[in-house]
Formats: sequence, structure tokens, C-alpha cells
Amino acid sequence: MVNRKRSIILRCPVTAEERELIERKMAQLQTKRIGAYLRKMAIDGYIIYVDTRDIKEMNKLLSAIGRNINQIAKRVNAGGPTYQADMEEIRERLDQIWQLQRRILLSQR
Repeated sequence: MVNRKRSIILRCPVTAEERELIERKMAQLQTKRIGAYLRKMAIDGYIIYVDTRDIKEMNKLLSAIGRNINQIAKRVNAGGPTYQADMEEIRERLDQIWQLQRRILLSQR
């Protein structure tokens, strides 16, 4: 090991599924040496980061609207009144969703 060009060894435990995925990707490049492939990917590969905070916030708001609509429907089906405050809350949340959608679409340009 003293005469090796690369004397530092990195270890990375993987699951059987991860190993299989690595081997499938290696096959696309027609390489047989996993060390060479992993070294090339670690040095020259790139990571795509997608910020999904706005989408998660939108999903949260949509869930809240769904809960409100269910509560209103139960009340109306039971013969109870509808409240203007409920409708206003739904409108406000819909406005928030539209704003988030615009922000998401603008960020994709």
C-alpha cells in the first residue's frame, strides 16, 4: 500500500438496494470498476437541490381548507347554519395559496 498512487481509503456502507442502483448506473457508463466510478462521481458529479418549502406550505394550506370545508359540510348536513367567518377563512387561505403558486412559478423561470 506504500507504493500506491491513492493511499487514502474511504469507506461507505450501503444497503443491497443502494448497491444494486449503483451497479445499474455503472452499467450505463459501461465501467466495471466500482472504485473508479465512485471516485469519478464524487469528484465530478453534481447535486440538484430543489427547495420545496413553498410547496409544503401550500399543501398545509390546502389541508386546512379541506378540514374547514368538511366541518362546514357536517354542520350544514346536520341542519346547522353556515358562518361568514368560515367562508372568510377559506378565502384568506385560498389567497395565500395563489400567492405561493405565483412565487413557485416565478422561481421556476
